[in-house]
Amino acid sequence: MAKSDPLAESPPALLKDHINANSIDVLAGLIKGYQPDFPDDKFRVMAMSQLESMPLKTRVNHLSNVLAVLLVEDFSVNAKWLKQVAAHWPNQEPSKGWHSFMAWPLIDYAGKQGLQQPTIALDVLKHLTPLFTAEFAIRPYIEQHFELTFKELLRWCDDENEHVRRLASEGMRPRLPWGGHLKALKQDPQPVFEILSLLRDDKSKYVQKSVANNLNDISKDHPQRVIDICRDWLKNSTPQRRWIIRHGLRSLIKAGEPAVFPLLGYSDHPAVEIDFDLTEQDVTLGQKLEMLLSIHSKTSQAQQLVVDYRVWHVKNNGKTTAKVYKWKNIALPAKESIYLKKSHGFLKLTTRQYYGGQHTIEILINGVVHNQATVNLVLD
Repeated sequence: MAKSDPLAESPPALLKDHINANSIDVLAGLIKGYQPDFPDDKFRVMAMSQLESMPLKTRVNHLSNVLAVLLVEDFSVNAKWLKQVAAHWPNQEPSKGWHSFMAWPLIDYAGKQGLQQPTIALDVLKHLTPLFTAEFAIRPYIEQHFELTFKELLRWCDDENEHVRRLASEGMRPRLPWGGHLKALKQDPQPVFEILSLLRDDKSKYVQKSVANNLNDISKDHPQRVIDICRDWLKNSTPQRRWIIRHGLRSLIKAGEPAVFPLLGYSDHPAVEIDFDLTEQDVTLGQKLEMLLSIHSKTSQAQQLVVDYRVWHVKNNGKTTAKVYKWKNIALPAKESIYLKKSHGFLKLTTRQYYGGQHTIEILINGVVHNQATVNLVLD
């Protein structure tokens, strides 16, 4: 009878559970295969110590620290077998997530232990990143060895492997989730723009998403610079670039920044007349409010419109804070009208604390306020 795969069990309920006793056993065996002197039994014992109580990133850090204790101190020695492991990593089917998560401690180890030998370490991270992602491990190199790392990232933009090209963008994100902020790049994102310009026509959707997310990050600190970059990119643009621009501007679109809408093919300075009504003057927390909207064209040309609405929620101190909600994207024929209806729920949510009082609802057409109405929110 064929030996069953100890990792071919039901999928873990939580991401952290990909790093478990079975996968640690496999990792120990992999390292032992390329590093015969590795104390694999001791690694298993130390790795499992208090593992069950740890969240995902703590598990990764714990395992990389155990590796640092058990492996020889000279990183250049470990770099050789780490690249061999990367080249022969088992079972990279997307449906089996254990293989990727178990590469994360190796990547974390390489990132931490290689900081004093950055040239060697960057080469190792390049080989390891297809197994999971080295986006977190590379960030200290950007901060501590910027010139060297930046030159390497520029070269990676032409690499044949999409994971390596994606790392050039993802590692440079100023606001990378889970990765902390790169303060220097938040202040001046010009080096990031240089990387993104080399990747703006990449054929890989994996890379395109990273480039778009990077633009979106930067737009939160430098909206006008992102708008200017996207306007320039639109000249002789490819389908890939236009997709990146659309997704990279999503936060500015949601914020109702008027300058972004013409970049996406929507009408500049829409010529419309808006009628906006609410079905109720008062609404109780937990109920939905019906909104009625009519849009009348005042021009002889068709118009492309993004219809959103913004609710100014009352805060505990009596001031208000705004949140933009999507309504609909429409093509408005010349001299014609469109009628829309939508419900908005003032529902009890754990993510929002409601306070009673007058709430203003504004209608945004391509980011510009065209009409508004108020409703009184009554608490139970």
